[in-house]
Amino acid sequence: MQKDSSTVSRRSTGRRHPLATVALILIGLMSTGGAYALLSTTASAESSTENSQAAAEGQKIFAANCATCHGMNAAGTEAGPSLYGVGAASVDFQMGTGRMPLAYQGPQGAEKPPQFTQEQIDAVAAYISSLAPGPAVPAEKWLDGSGDVASGLELFRINCAMCHNIAGAGGALTEGKYAPSLQGVEAKYIYEAMVTGPQNMPVFSDLNLTPQDKADIISYLKFQETHANGVAGVDLGGLGPVAEGLFIWIFGLGAIIGVTIWITARPN
Repeated sequence: MQKDSSTVSRRSTGRRHPLATVALILIGLMSTGGAYALLSTTASAESSTENSQAAAEGQKIFAANCATCHGMNAAGTEAGPSLYGVGAASVDFQMGTGRMPLAYQGPQGAEKPPQFTQEQIDAVAAYISSLAPGPAVPAEKWLDGSGDVASGLELFRINCAMCHNIAGAGGALTEGKYAPSLQGVEAKYIYEAMVTGPQNMPVFSDLNLTPQDKADIISYLKFQETHANGVAGVDLGGLGPVAEGLFIWIFGLGAIIGVTIWITARPN
């Protein structure tokens, strides 16, 4: 029996069905997407587990060292404010600079050697962040000092110099408070202070100063530290125009008065 000629012709050409390519593409996409979703879910689950463990450890540290002032649930007491919404950045700044826990009640918390390791600080930060969202610890790309130094100088002069001095040397405020020196301070603590507004400092959100603006300010401060004695000669202690003005008043006016007395005394 002979096969139908049309059937033999179709088989000999080796052509696939027009929808076969579409089906293969769909299968490939579904396989790739499923694998990606599985890996992402696994990674997210692992990250969530790690965060939960860190938060649980942080809660223990908080209960033992911070709850006296801030309350067992971090909702605040008469001795300390609520920590809901302060974020990991505030915890890292306050504990990393040794300001918290407070050594004594005063106009403001003083910087001192930290009492906790970075791992313990991160655990407390994870716990506080789990209570309510807040500013996170800044990414390294904003802290490397590679920003625009000129722009940072202008932004610092407008927003910071009235308290911290144009040289970042700090200065006195009212009621026993003060703006601390920014010389030698780690870049991440400067950034965290800007986004959290500790004590008397205002909060500079991303609507006030963008992350790049903050990076530029940090770049200016780090540039000034590096070139403190090589940009404009002797810095007179880094106290800015007040020290320079005092120098002029004492030596400049003193010299003028001395010359005046000498001239008027000659005829006599």
